[in-house]
Amino acid sequence: MLSRYLYDNLDREYERKNLYLKEVATLQEKIKESSKEEKVKLNAELQEIKRNKNNNSYIKKLNDFKEKEKSLLKELEEKSKSLKITNGTSIKKVDELEVRLFKAHEKEKFYKSYVELTYDAELIYKQCKIEIEQIPPVIEFAKESKRELDEAKKALEKISPEEEKTFKEEFDAFKIQEKQLLKDNIKTVKSRTSEGLISDKAKDESIKRLKRVTKERILVKSFESKKNYYSEIVKNKKHELSRILKQKIKTVNINVSDIRRVVPVEVEKTVPIASYITFLFPGLGQLLNKQYTKAIIMFLATIYIYVIAIPYALGFGNYRGNGIAGLITLAKDAGRLDRSIIFMVEGIVAVVFLTIALILMILSFKDANKVEKDTIKGVRYRVWYETKQSLSEDGLPYLVSLPALIIIVFIVFVPVATTILLSFTGMDPQNQAKFGWDVLRNYKMILLGQGMAGSIFWKILGWTIIWTIGATSLGIFLGFALALLLNNERIKGKTFFRSIYLLPWAVPAFITIMFFSILSSPNGALTELLRGVFGPGFQIKNDPFVTKVVLICIQGWLGSSYIFLLATGVLQSINKELYEAADIDGASSLRKLTKITIPLVLFQTAPLLVGQYTFNFNNFSNIYLFNSGGPFNPVSYGNLAGETDILISYIYKLTMENQYQALGAAITILISIALMIVSYIGYRNTDAFRKEK
Repeated sequence: MLSRYLYDNLDREYERKNLYLKEVATLQEKIKESSKEEKVKLNAELQEIKRNKNNNSYIKKLNDFKEKEKSLLKELEEKSKSLKITNGTSIKKVDELEVRLFKAHEKEKFYKSYVELTYDAELIYKQCKIEIEQIPPVIEFAKESKRELDEAKKALEKISPEEEKTFKEEFDAFKIQEKQLLKDNIKTVKSRTSEGLISDKAKDESIKRLKRVTKERILVKSFESKKNYYSEIVKNKKHELSRILKQKIKTVNINVSDIRRVVPVEVEKTVPIASYITFLFPGLGQLLNKQYTKAIIMFLATIYIYVIAIPYALGFGNYRGNGIAGLITLAKDAGRLDRSIIFMVEGIVAVVFLTIALILMILSFKDANKVEKDTIKGVRYRVWYETKQSLSEDGLPYLVSLPALIIIVFIVFVPVATTILLSFTGMDPQNQAKFGWDVLRNYKMILLGQGMAGSIFWKILGWTIIWTIGATSLGIFLGFALALLLNNERIKGKTFFRSIYLLPWAVPAFITIMFFSILSSPNGALTELLRGVFGPGFQIKNDPFVTKVVLICIQGWLGSSYIFLLATGVLQSINKELYEAADIDGASSLRKLTKITIPLVLFQTAPLLVGQYTFNFNNFSNIYLFNSGGPFNPVSYGNLAGETDILISYIYKLTMENQYQALGAAITILISIALMIVSYIGYRNTDAFRKEK
């Protein structure tokens, strides 16, 4: 149903100027509020008005206006082609402004008579008024800049080499004189400092000021050269005729475009049907809305959808896969050389392509639908200039982030999706090239502890938890203790000790681990040393308990440097007045530690400490490089893992050494979910996050 009123971009209400549409809207409102008998009569009257639309007096005036407008625009185009530009600048932008100004004068005379007839005439009339007012100063500015540029160029041509040579000699002598004067002044300032008349800080400031003044005097003197002076004018005027002129024209365009926001438009349609009809073809809705540049851009999305996304999803352009169908079949009935994993990956890529296509369709539909609804309401669509300005301001963060988002989709989402789907398949040593879907087998095997792989999962999980808590907590304790120790004012040589404590972090971890691995070998120095304490039969790498203890100690030592660095920074930032107040209250050292130091350190570092636990849960290098997950016990672990393997190294051995990719993917998914939940709970319960809210 038509509304009797229109609304602009600022939601201000306007009466319709289209008397035909106003009459139709008034009747429709009456029909809505009338009784059943009156509705029949009023509907008949409404149909009669619509049938005689072309005979309506207002429609006749409007059609007459449109015919005259068409003739005017055609005539203006012909006149503008033959128009002789006499601005004397020979600058294309200024010539265009002259033509534009000529058209504005002609249009302003024509549309003035039709302002009360239609809002379209009112819009163009107001825009022409702005152009007539604002374009002449821009043209005058360009003329003046061009005149001064030409004069400066002519002056440069008249400068003789002898004249410039004379100035250069004079200028060189002036520079020598100024530098000598600067040296004398600096010498005077330094002598005053040595006599105690001014401070060192005042001396430095005075010398800086003297140097700045000398530099300015030399610069001012350089412009006494006619060549430098006129060259600078040429440079400035060229800048004015390019950047500044462009900015002034842009300002005029902005002011002209702003009128569209406050002058409504009248259309007869009441339902945004075009956007729904054109949903499958991005760009077509924009074309029907007369947003031609935006339509061209959106048509690129249509090309992508029907030339790339859909054909790829159907299998065209795949390397060896079969698009979406290949994701379902996983090369079940394919050739001998076809591999299920390739079919899966290409199927996931096809899903990504289709998802992007659907997003583009939705974005195009929402844009076209909004423009249609706004037009029905009375708001004029944005011209390309306004859209471009909006994108450069409001849309800039999205445009800048878009390339990174696309890259993330293909280097993060596709591998993650592949891992998730792989966990629901039967990819194992017997089914490498071709495998099928086996939805719950892997998860059932893990959770119920079935088979060798499932039975050792819970043992490895238990040791992983002990390793994570033990190694991380030890590192936190050592790092915090060392930081607390060095924070004591009575400790001397703090820089030396800080350098020593940071060495575990500075030296690459794999070198340190390999070094400890050598020391812990059966004939290693550390093993020999401990044999003197625990007896000649003592072993490190062959004893599961000892190996686990050593691994926790090594990681605690490696991780302590990072915690030491964090805690040192926080301890140095704690306000000393807190401790002074505690001393006045008679608090002991232990109470100050537990009530002031530890809470403040934890407040600042708790989120990072949660990250340390997560890191050690997946700390592959320490476990694998030290003893390859050994010692090995085939009776309990088979050939799939060792006594000190944690889940991440177990997954590595399952997938890389034993070809249980599906089972490894399932374990990866389970521990990823568990880590996300634990990390979320840990972060949520830290004071830093709670108080930030």
